[in-house]
Amino acid sequence: MARRRTPRVSVIRLTTGHTARTLHHPYSWEPMLTLDFGATSLLITTAGPATSRDVEFARQLAREAIRFARTLERTFHALPHDQRTAA
Repeated sequence: MARRRTPRVSVIRLTTGHTARTLHHPYSWEPMLTLDFGATSLLITTAGPATSRDVEFARQLAREAIRFARTLERTFHALPHDQRTAA
């Protein structure tokens, strides 16, 4: 991803766990991605009709999510067998 042009104002940390899940709502008028962390949900959608910037953001999000998943898989498989917990 490209460097930020504006400084980060705040950071919100949402930790995964047994209640965390992701949902895609493919509404034709406004596609929405939901990251649900129990009592807290993060909704990602566009501000209006989809633009090329929206498409690029979605692709970046997908690439970073794949990288995140691969890193977690490597970390999980590197743990001693008795420290692994299945979901």
